[in-house]
Amino acid sequence: MSKALTILIWLLAAAATLVLLTIPVSLQVHLVMAVVLILLMAVIKLLGFEGNWRLLLLALGTIIVLRYAYWRTTSTIPSVDNLADFIPGLLLYLAEMYCILMLFLSLFVVIKPIPSRPSVRLAEGEAAPLVDVFIPTYNEDYELLAGTLAAAKAMDYPTDRFTVWLLDDGGTDAKRNHPDPEVAGAAQDRYELLRQLCDELDCRYLTREANEHAKAGNLNNGLANSAGEYVAVFDADHAPARDFLQETVPYFARDERLFLVQTPHFFLNPDPVERNLRTFEVMPSENEMFYGIIQRGLDRWNAAFFCGSAALLRREALQATNGFAGRSITEDCETAIELHSRGWNSIYVDKPLVAGLQPATFASFIGQRTRWAQGMMQIMLFSFPLFKRGLKLVQRLSYLSSTMFWLFPLPRMIFLFAPFCYLFFDLQIFTASGGDFAAYTLTYVLVNLVMQNSLFGRWRWPWISELYEYVQSVHLLGALFSVIRNPRRPTFNVTAKDESVDKARLSELARPFYIIFLLLLVAVSMTIFKIGAEPYRAEVTMVVGGWNIFNLILAGCALGVVSERREIRASRRVAIERRCEVQAADGSWVKGAIINVSSGGLAVRLPGGAAGLARGAPTVVKFTPLSDAGVTELSVFIRSVLAQGKGAVLGCRYMPERGLDYRLIADLLFANSATWQARQRSRQINIGIIRGTIRFLGIALYQTGRGLTYFLRFGSGKAAND
Repeated sequence: MSKALTILIWLLAAAATLVLLTIPVSLQVHLVMAVVLILLMAVIKLLGFEGNWRLLLLALGTIIVLRYAYWRTTSTIPSVDNLADFIPGLLLYLAEMYCILMLFLSLFVVIKPIPSRPSVRLAEGEAAPLVDVFIPTYNEDYELLAGTLAAAKAMDYPTDRFTVWLLDDGGTDAKRNHPDPEVAGAAQDRYELLRQLCDELDCRYLTREANEHAKAGNLNNGLANSAGEYVAVFDADHAPARDFLQETVPYFARDERLFLVQTPHFFLNPDPVERNLRTFEVMPSENEMFYGIIQRGLDRWNAAFFCGSAALLRREALQATNGFAGRSITEDCETAIELHSRGWNSIYVDKPLVAGLQPATFASFIGQRTRWAQGMMQIMLFSFPLFKRGLKLVQRLSYLSSTMFWLFPLPRMIFLFAPFCYLFFDLQIFTASGGDFAAYTLTYVLVNLVMQNSLFGRWRWPWISELYEYVQSVHLLGALFSVIRNPRRPTFNVTAKDESVDKARLSELARPFYIIFLLLLVAVSMTIFKIGAEPYRAEVTMVVGGWNIFNLILAGCALGVVSERREIRASRRVAIERRCEVQAADGSWVKGAIINVSSGGLAVRLPGGAAGLARGAPTVVKFTPLSDAGVTELSVFIRSVLAQGKGAVLGCRYMPERGLDYRLIADLLFANSATWQARQRSRQINIGIIRGTIRFLGIALYQTGRGLTYFLRFGSGKAAND
């Protein structure tokens, strides 16, 4: 009886909502209703109500969004009799409906995300299962691989129960026997150098005949040559913390059908947007929204998926699908969807247990995102989630959200150029008055902001998503169309890692952004002209002109993104506090503290002064590592000496002489995952819609000026080498 009553209540609620959405009312009544609902949402948000109140806020917002969708569908699409208006008008309408669909899919995904899971441990007396740790590599350099291998080998797990494998696709038989002597020689040198490194760090080196099926083929070669019950996968630039296996292995004992434990990707360096806008230290990183709440939402529906690294997988499950999937160039998500469709389960542990490197240059960033977008498009074409046999409905919707997101370049470019249809060609692609726009469109945009901020405010500031989408869309749009034309054409391209920008310059991909900015400026002039020449249409012209100005603000901020700032360090320094001793100029040992570290060096505070050490001098830093590294002394080179009261701070660069030295570097930088958690929490603050908008406008104004200055300085390209 109670179930029938529940169904009846839902049906009545649905019917009441349908009436509320479709009932014809005057413009004034709709505006009053929208304002009242927005005020109620604002009260709930400002008072910080959670639980059912949060659901009420989203329900109120949904009413406004659906009324807008109904109005757009029934009242604003141009007549089909005039194709010049109808076709671009229909494209704009479809772009808006895509955004509304994605809004509701994201609401479904994150409506009730799983809270951060408590740590679990193996039962007392339970034997630690065998684990193979795979680190696939293609062209990464020695230092980067040495750090990751050393960190993996230092994980807190019985040493006889896990094996670290370096899966090298840069030293394959085909490359070492290449017809070009230079290519063959470089591959042979790499092969010998990395084999020696693995011997020094007690790791296993494995290569294969040829680089077939890219990363998926490399991982499958690792599976064929190992036998552990579980497989941990780390990208070459993703170094694990000591507690990675302790935090992930025990979950498998609780569920025999569990195939995946995925953890977040934490990064030590900013992406090019953060670096060039200088927001890395204060603003949540772009990926934190995905790993902070979206993966937890997917976890609620058993749809958290493999992200290519920082994960532990069950070998038995992988064998059920003949290893890692390789049909698309995003082997991670494709593997997960195949295993979910076969009844396997996954979980997400919201705790950063690896530290990696993001692409440093805008070109590398776009290269990475191109691979992601094309791979997700391939999955949509090969295994459309909504019709994927074996998936539950909630999993189908979850994967639909994850894959369809990457269609964003299409609507983003439509929104960018739509105002031109009216301003330059006098096309009527949106049949509405200024009053209609204020009552429906502005309230819809405001409600969208409130809902997005309520859901993602801790992890994403206002308007930052729009900026990221715009800077990617300019180059991703063509990449998406290339997949549609030939789904099997995209190839796996390795993302450049451990880069540095040693000179300020314009990105090699900057030109389209300046052209678009110029067109938007011309459109502003056209707006002013049309207001004067056609005062009887000034209301509509100002609405379209305002839309164009928003696009101009976004495009101006993007000029700063493609204006590459000089930054030599591949990663930022991480604050720590570790006691140490430093060898003074006279050979004695002086007590001090290591106060920050990076992938390239460290800083030591000596309370008694510089101990006779000066810039340019070599010395040794001695400390006790958290794990048994086999060594305690690390050679460094002093790059700076800074007086600090009666003491001094030495800025040092690592001078590793052997593979074992990287164990100490890894111990300083990667061992303690609590450092990364604290760093994340310090940035995850909801600054609100008003403050966030003001902050974004300030950033955009400054970056527009900086981008134009860079164009004047480096527009010819020659200054990049000065």
